[in-house]
Amino acid sequence: MFNLSHRTANALRRMAAGMATAAPRIGDTKVPMSLLEKGAYINYQRIEDNLAIVRDRLNRPLSLAEKIVYGHLDDAHGQDIERGVSYLKLRPDRVACQDATAQMALLQFMSAGMDTAAVPTTIHCDHLIEAQVGGVKDLARAIDINKEVYDFLATGTAKYGLGFWKPGSGIIHQIILENYAFPGGMMIGTDSHTPNAGGLGMVACGVGGADAVDVMAGIPWELKCPKVIGVNLTGKIGGWTTPKDVILKVAGILTVKGGTGAIVEYKGPGVESLSCTGMATICNMGAEIGATTSMFPFNRRMADYLNATKRGDIANYAQQFSHNLKADEGAEYDQHIEINLSELEPHINGPFTPDLATPLSKFAEEVKKNNWPEELKVALIGSCTNSSYEDMSRSASIAKEAAEHGLDVKSKFTITPGSEQVRATIERDGQIGAFESVGGLVLANACGPCIGQWDRQDVKKGEANSIITSYNRNFTGRNDANPATHAFVASPDIVTAMAFGGSLTFNPVTDSLVGSDGKPFKFSEPNGNELPPLGYDPAVDPKSDRLQLLKPFAPWDGKTPTDLPVLIKVAGKCTTDHISAGGPWLKYRGHLENISQNCLIGAINAENSEANKVKNQITGEYGGVPQTAAYYRDKGIKWVVIGDHNYGEGSSREHAALEPRFLGGLAIIVRSFARIHETNLKKQGMLALTFVNAEDYEKVKPSDRVDILGLESFAPGKNLTLALKHEDGSKEELPLAHSFNEGQIAWFKAGSALNLMAAKAKGQ
Repeated sequence: MFNLSHRTANALRRMAAGMATAAPRIGDTKVPMSLLEKGAYINYQRIEDNLAIVRDRLNRPLSLAEKIVYGHLDDAHGQDIERGVSYLKLRPDRVACQDATAQMALLQFMSAGMDTAAVPTTIHCDHLIEAQVGGVKDLARAIDINKEVYDFLATGTAKYGLGFWKPGSGIIHQIILENYAFPGGMMIGTDSHTPNAGGLGMVACGVGGADAVDVMAGIPWELKCPKVIGVNLTGKIGGWTTPKDVILKVAGILTVKGGTGAIVEYKGPGVESLSCTGMATICNMGAEIGATTSMFPFNRRMADYLNATKRGDIANYAQQFSHNLKADEGAEYDQHIEINLSELEPHINGPFTPDLATPLSKFAEEVKKNNWPEELKVALIGSCTNSSYEDMSRSASIAKEAAEHGLDVKSKFTITPGSEQVRATIERDGQIGAFESVGGLVLANACGPCIGQWDRQDVKKGEANSIITSYNRNFTGRNDANPATHAFVASPDIVTAMAFGGSLTFNPVTDSLVGSDGKPFKFSEPNGNELPPLGYDPAVDPKSDRLQLLKPFAPWDGKTPTDLPVLIKVAGKCTTDHISAGGPWLKYRGHLENISQNCLIGAINAENSEANKVKNQITGEYGGVPQTAAYYRDKGIKWVVIGDHNYGEGSSREHAALEPRFLGGLAIIVRSFARIHETNLKKQGMLALTFVNAEDYEKVKPSDRVDILGLESFAPGKNLTLALKHEDGSKEELPLAHSFNEGQIAWFKAGSALNLMAAKAKGQ
């Protein structure tokens, strides 16, 4: 017995292949990526060919994440590959956009002068439907209010050969899982929860609209070579513990920025106890730890789901390719986490941040200790994270048991199906009836309260209250625009059970309720089918003052920026919700001038601890952030923002980068960035800079004027300098780091990535 090196083994394989020229190749089989798109096939051959090259170069075992990422390299021979360092040029298989971000993406695509999309692309109308009185009426109201936008998206997709999913068809991520995701694929989407498709073994990443436009135009997508975090699952999930509790636990371990720059790869024997939609739930909420994406290896549960959604050919093809749809033995990980599913208990995360994880057994104690409002006002299940048939079935089993004891919900209780396919199926199979019989309200197949599309009337703004959701995100004011709402995140099982308890201190695992007969009872463990026994009802077929054409941003003038005012020094957490609020502002997502009126209105000013109140350094008067920024812009004065750690965490919304650029900003200077937002800023021609010494944040005063030195020799890896001029006349200089590469520096000089692309298209 003897061992061959990977390089020698690969050489022998190629030699054998050369002697047996008739040997079939994986690419000889043509399997469509989707039942809905003709002529677009799964390209496993590219992955196979790229990996042969990469294995020769790296000479080591590869993780699953590396196989899929490197398998989509544009140039496997010449690409520099170093995890956490290199910028990879990649060729994704497809693009997906939700309607709020699709408006700007489509407008940019139109500006680029292209005739058709280079890869399959779909647009999904799910973000502009406000939850108010119930699904049918809310949908009709949204179609009326948003007619101009929906018509624009429908005609634009038809013109450029894109897929269009009309309002009411479902949430983008559920539609993708049901129709477009496939093992080993790579997709980018203009929504931060695009990683949901990792539940089907896909590398699916949230991006800004400009990245989507690049790929639609046939330009490689650029991604910093991700590190890989391995999560080894052992044991078996069961009882009240669900896949949601896995990611709630991981969020508590890694925090909202612990996954930044990394792909989270789940593995181990415990994976087999998770359903495909459960794996999607875990990957979906991986966005809350800052991960580039999350994914699982191909397994029988994925095959079951593909078969149930009439994609058996894809399941069989993936089985043939399964050697590349799992990690190599001995693969190396940058960080490793162990979770025993048999010992994992339900968790509840929050309030105000998705990484404050508390085991259910300790939650009531934390509620009392922290003086969180005990009364549970509203319980909400569904959203893109937890709206599968399995989720709805298990929650319905709880509702049915409560009804058998004569109980209705004590808290308001809303249900959001993830797609029309799921809604129609659970209506047929009785789950909707079970929810409505106990007082539940079924909302439209859309994002709704999860993204702030909620016309909430039961509490006044500023009134402290508690809600619990099966959603993914719970930043301050996220769901209802009320900063005093304490929002907690849990599994649909826990959320549904707590709706009957009416209190945050109710533990459905240990506590009893009193039925209408006066007798106490405890809930049984939830149960439900992973997949509908009668199959899915058919989904809706895709069809192919609020919109404003874009004007190119001005290129860099080649001069050293001097005497720039600090628009705002942001204190503490600043998510994309703080930078570009959702809710009622979503209707302006296609109109940059209008939506820019929400720029940074949620950020806290370090000078006075107030939101949307900054000093105009020219007039000396205080005003709103966007109004002050526009004043500077109209006077020809560029400005900077100073921020704290993980600036721009949360949603992928590109408007959080477009708005400061539109309002005349030059640089965002922070202690650290969230990955997607940093890239979005670069794409729009903004300087995304970080303090070399994090403590230098404290040295900048809101009243300072600043110079940014070193741009005349702007180069990768070369620091810039921030020269401060304080109000008292004193001066000091602070080193600034950046992660720009040569291509991104060209974006800055051209004024934006779109400017550069348009110039190349014209041959300039």
